[in-house]
Amino acid sequence: MFGRKRKIPADVRPALERDERVMSWAPAEPSGAVVVTDRGLFLPGRERLGWHQIHKATWANSRLTVIPSTQVGQGQGYAVMADDAPVVVAMTRPDDVPADVRTRVTRSVAFTAHYPLPSGGVRVVARRIPGRDGVDWHVRFDEGTDQEDPDVVAATTAIVAEAAAPDPTL
Repeated sequence: MFGRKRKIPADVRPALERDERVMSWAPAEPSGAVVVTDRGLFLPGRERLGWHQIHKATWANSRLTVIPSTQVGQGQGYAVMADDAPVVVAMTRPDDVPADVRTRVTRSVAFTAHYPLPSGGVRVVARRIPGRDGVDWHVRFDEGTDQEDPDVVAATTAIVAEAAAPDPTL
C-alpha cells in the first residue's frame, strides 16, 4: 500500500517524549533499529541524539555512520565542541532513514562559517534544538589551534558575539 509506514515492533521501539513523532525507521543488523524522530536519532543501544548533537552523518555501503559531538569546553556565549567516537550501524533495508537523517541534521544548522584566528582557525555554528526557541552557539577549533591562548579566546568570543548579534538592517 502506498503511503503506509511500517509499524515499529514493540521490542525495538524507543521510549518517546510526549508529542515526539517518528519520521522513519529501519531495522539494524544484527538487531535493534534506527529510529528518526522530529527530535533526534535513536541508534541501537544508545540514548537519543538530538539533531544538534550530530556533527556528521554519512550513508555508504549499507552503513550509516554518525559522528556525535561532545562538549569539551565553554566560552562566553558558546560551547566548544569536538567529535565523539563514530557510531556505525548496518541497515540492509534503510528505507527513508538516510535521507531523513541528512535532512534533519542539515536543518539543525542555522549558521556556519569558518574564521581565521591569530593562530589557527575556528568554525562557528548556530544549531537549532528541537522544542526550543533560538539557537545554541558552538565552536570547533581547527586542529593545532591553541584553545587556551588568550588571543584565540578573545577573538573567538568577539566572532561569536558578532555572529549572534541581531541584524539592525532587518
